[in-house]
Amino acid sequence: MEGTINTEIKNNIATISFFHPAGNSFPSSLLKKLSDEFKSLGSSNKISIIILKSEGTGAFCAGASFDELLAVSNLTEGSLFFSGFANVINAMRKCPKLIIGRAHGKAVGGGVGLLAACDYVFGTHSADIKLSELAIGIGPFVIEPAVTRKIGKTAMSEMTLEPTAWKQATWALEKGLFAKIYPTIDELDLNLNTYTKTLSSYNPNALSEMKKVLWEKTENWDTLLLERAAISGKLVLSDFTKKALLQFKKQ
Repeated sequence: MEGTINTEIKNNIATISFFHPAGNSFPSSLLKKLSDEFKSLGSSNKISIIILKSEGTGAFCAGASFDELLAVSNLTEGSLFFSGFANVINAMRKCPKLIIGRAHGKAVGGGVGLLAACDYVFGTHSADIKLSELAIGIGPFVIEPAVTRKIGKTAMSEMTLEPTAWKQATWALEKGLFAKIYPTIDELDLNLNTYTKTLSSYNPNALSEMKKVLWEKTENWDTLLLERAAISGKLVLSDFTKKALLQFKKQ
């Protein structure tokens, strides 16, 4: 199953929901759909705010599809796969609408990158985060600029160099990845709805101009993130990574 991307527009707020049966992970086809959706909504005059969420009550996002990573057989395929996350982050960065993240559960790898690319994030106390890439022989190269921009190089290094350790949602709040966290999903949604309703009532031109200010000095990311994708695309071909991915799948 490729997974799904669904968008609901209510008043001037668009809610993008993604789903995949494997922990809301992302194969390349789903990344392409998500990137296209941000571009489409960004050009709409009917909305001023976008909410990004995933389905279910389990993980928010388990990152890249392990099945697809295992199937990578050459450098071109590897670079192309990781460029999927690069394209999504760049689409979120360039989207003129403010993007509000809803992290109801855990996020790993690329899932952390998606949250970092949001402009404001609501989470629950269960929304722990982890960057496991080094443990499987690659690294969080593509998402690093987005994560570092949010939490700083020191916290990014701490996460990256402890690839098997979960960081609690309270840690993510303290470091600036999350803006608000709540004990339950119901409380999260209640406060998220109130917040976005108020935010969407403001001058849409002011919101759009604020988005530009928030993302100043990231203009080189179109090139940078694709360069990072090539690094990951090369590393995923190693025997170390192939064996590590197989071990992770067995867990």
